[in-house]
Amino acid sequence: MKKYKLEKEEKEILDAIENDQWELVRPEKAELDHYAKIARNTFRKDQRMNIRISKADLNRIKVKAAEEGIPYQTLVASIIHKYASGSLLAA
Repeated sequence: MKKYKLEKEEKEILDAIENDQWELVRPEKAELDHYAKIARNTFRKDQRMNIRISKADLNRIKVKAAEEGIPYQTLVASIIHKYASGSLLAA
């Protein structure tokens, strides 16, 4: 088993768990339903978008997608999602 160096806070949490100082709190059904609905809506693809890009760009996107082992449409949707959510960082 690989040993990891834990920070102080991580060690405190691990010790508390190992010493049964935490108790399991089960969420209410309504709360679970609420978060399940959010999750479903997050990944629903219910809109289409048509764009025009150069053939060279499309070919490069297809190559990158093939390297990742995913369809190029999925790669483009992922890039757009990251940009829209603010998690796509410029190089």
